[in-house]
Amino acid sequence: MRFAYGPALIRVNMPDRPSLLAEVTRRFRAGQGFALATINLDHLVKLRQDPAFCTAYAAQDLVVADGNPIVWLSRLARRPVGLVTGSDLVIPLAQIAAAEGVGMALVGTTDAALDAAAAEIVRLVPGCRIDLRIAPPMGFDPDNNDARNLLRKVQDSGARLCFLALGAPKQERLAARGRQEAPDVGFASIGAGLDFLAGNQTRAPEWVRMIAMEWAWRMLSAPKRLVPRYARCAAILPTEAVAALKQRP
Repeated sequence: MRFAYGPALIRVNMPDRPSLLAEVTRRFRAGQGFALATINLDHLVKLRQDPAFCTAYAAQDLVVADGNPIVWLSRLARRPVGLVTGSDLVIPLAQIAAAEGVGMALVGTTDAALDAAAAEIVRLVPGCRIDLRIAPPMGFDPDNNDARNLLRKVQDSGARLCFLALGAPKQERLAARGRQEAPDVGFASIGAGLDFLAGNQTRAPEWVRMIAMEWAWRMLSAPKRLVPRYARCAAILPTEAVAALKQRP
């Protein structure tokens, strides 16, 4: 499954969670870094509007489908991929890191949330190692010198897996830059994943997720913020459906 925006070509190249985890394991063992993005419909809206975001996304090594609309579009294109949500990847990736002796860094949200998320990761993944925690200040710019210094700290910490919880497009832009500044580190953009672990945000119940209605649960929990976002997402679906049909083999 692929998405083209101007000169940027973005491929969902990890079809399911087992494929992703196997590739991450391979890269850890080979001493190779990576940038992992979890594409969803809101990202497609932003990609249409932000050339810098397009460039950063095209530089991601690993891309999974984080959202049922992406899965449905892939089926329409007859290039099916499975649902792999970023929030559900934190613990599996931490388990691989622990098994491979890889240290981790947590970047994003707040100091208090990072402390709580780190405690939960350590509880769920015995033997894991968290080498660094950084909560960037409000207004953090992934393109300035502060970002360079942050990436240098990640590199110098010895961590080889860095969770980025900055939200799109900042986390993907920082991950793309990290591939140049800290090439042996794996950067995983996981949105609210750390806040969920910290208890700062409450995720939809599992039964809601199983019927593909997490978006509705989230919208009802914050309608002023999310109703306009989901309206923009719905508006691009017809065009994306036509583009998916054109990909059929």
